[in-house]
Amino acid sequence: MTATTIDPRTALVVIDLQRGIVALPTAHPAREIVARAAKLAAAFRERGLPVVLVNVAGGPPGRNEGPAMSGSLPADWTELVDELDVQDGDIRITKLQWGAFHGTALDLELRRRGVTQIVLAGISTSIGVESTARAAHEHGYHVTVAADAVTDTDAESHAHAFAKIFPRLAETAGTDEIIALLPAAPAA
Repeated sequence: MTATTIDPRTALVVIDLQRGIVALPTAHPAREIVARAAKLAAAFRERGLPVVLVNVAGGPPGRNEGPAMSGSLPADWTELVDELDVQDGDIRITKLQWGAFHGTALDLELRRRGVTQIVLAGISTSIGVESTARAAHEHGYHVTVAADAVTDTDAESHAHAFAKIFPRLAETAGTDEIIALLPAAPAA
């Protein structure tokens, strides 16, 4: 479903745009995804809306044989990319799971701010983004996925999320469409 409205209390949630993940091969160029996520972050900040920057710093206890979580990671693997222009007012969430809600303070941080909707951007569409979208839906948030600000390491998984998963729990729109729907910036 195409995005029709953005709630006045919406937060941008950027998933795993960190040095170790943007360096992986992706279906769509990571630099374009980062640029669009940064554009969204700037627009949200300009309007006084929360920006949540999520990174992943390992995996939960149990089986973790995936290539990204096996062995030792480079020292800067979890660092958010510079293009996001991290600000003091941004909410920082570090997760150990695929989704940004389980085992973190994300829901509490959003509820404290009266957030009713989230816009999602980041990598990987079928893992971190989809898991966070599912949990947000289950927590009662309206969900919008920035369709041109997400990508995956697997093109088929990316396409599957948009064809089968997101239509059941989210609206989708491009970066510019989302920015056009955002509430006006507060008067100075």
